[in-house]
Amino acid sequence: MEITVEHLGAVQFEIKARQHVIISDQPAENGGFDEGMTPPEMLLASLGSCAGFYAAQYLRNHKLATEGTVVRVAADKAKGPARLDNFRIALEIPRDLNQQDLDGVHRAVHDCLIHNTLLNPPKIAISVRATQIIAK
Repeated sequence: MEITVEHLGAVQFEIKARQHVIISDQPAENGGFDEGMTPPEMLLASLGSCAGFYAAQYLRNHKLATEGTVVRVAADKAKGPARLDNFRIALEIPRDLNQQDLDGVHRAVHDCLIHNTLLNPPKIAISVRATQIIAK
């Protein structure tokens, strides 16, 4: 799995994955044009859409309707180091479910790839390469 992120200017970036393209930007107060989500918002969006996918998969597998399901994700900004903390995922399923299915959706969301990645921090390797090296 791989994406490409290209700087467009100011604080905007174009993000490509397969044939899909999205823009990351900052609000005006951070020097941006507010034409896309910020990176932290994208992280929350990743977690929420993954949780929604796993919840919907459970509901479909149990012949339950998925329409109208809403996932809300919130987090707090923390310092030392700067990061997001205290993530909260809330699912709203607009139909009656018995306790067994409520528990099943809850378990399904716990299996979400992004949720598990955040609970088990991955190794991250960083490399920086210049196309030209300028001699001093």
